Amino acid sequence: MNFEQQLQHLVDEALKEDVGDGDHSALSCIPADAKGKAVLKIKQDGILAGVAVAEKIFIYKEPAAVFTAFKNDGDEMKYGEKAFEVEAPVHTILQCERLVLNCMQRMSGIATLTKQYTDKLKGYKTRLLDTRKTTPNFRLLEKEAVRIGGGVNHRFGLYDMIMLKDNHIDYCGSIEKAIERAAEYVRDKKPGLKIEVETRSVDDVKKVVAIGKGKILRIMLDNFNPEQIREALQYIGNDFETEASGGINLENIEAYAKTGVDFVSVGALIHQAKSLDLSLKASPKP
Repeated sequence: MNFEQQLQHLVDEALKEDVGDGDHSALSCIPADAKGKAVLKIKQDGILAGVAVAEKIFIYKEPAAVFTAFKNDGDEMKYGEKAFEVEAPVHTILQCERLVLNCMQRMSGIATLTKQYTDKLKGYKTRLLDTRKTTPNFRLLEKEAVRIGGGVNHRFGLYDMIMLKDNHIDYCGSIEKAIERAAEYVRDKKPGLKIEVETRSVDDVKKVVAIGKGKILRIMLDNFNPEQIREALQYIGNDFETEASGGINLENIEAYAKTGVDFVSVGALIHQAKSLDLSLKASPKP
């Protein structure tokens, strides 16, 4: 499925979860034909994310809804500003309200944290990657928030890239055997699928370099300190992409970038991000 199809599925399931057999709070006291508008108010500084998603949510629910954006995804936002206004049936606004806020608050928190990381990488060739350390069934929008914040999406799931991590290698028997079997698998069953290999030492790096050329796209340097990365890069040269992972944070990311590694991956972009404060205030339409 493409992004639009995945988002439609996410919205459908989220509304089923929340609305169930009906929004009885609204059904009990608001006429079905009542029209209204709502304004998204910003209550915390940061990077705004999820405006385009909010528009799609309202339009999915009510194609005739009128959505007016005052700010765009990726914009800096300040307390007191307005992000958008929507005009639609009141029942639509109330059913979509919590889903829109949940998405935008979470996405804005991730985008804001990602921007803090990418600001540290300015002037370096190193790019910032996310990981699969995401919330089940919400990965689509968490990774979109990383992109909005200036990061680069790594593989989306287990299906779109082969990553031979420590457990794969240990179960297989050796790093060499894992590489050979993965390369054969790609050749015979999934031509074009890229392969990345996790290494845990400089000795592992040497083994990958010895047999991986033409088979491996990227070498992950897992839990290497910057000095160890510099040593590993001397053996790798320009034959493979390189990724540093493990223990990278806002305090030390620049030290990793100074090594010249191609990518740094940071799971904390998503699992340590804090949702930002937003509110959707509705008012009757004259």
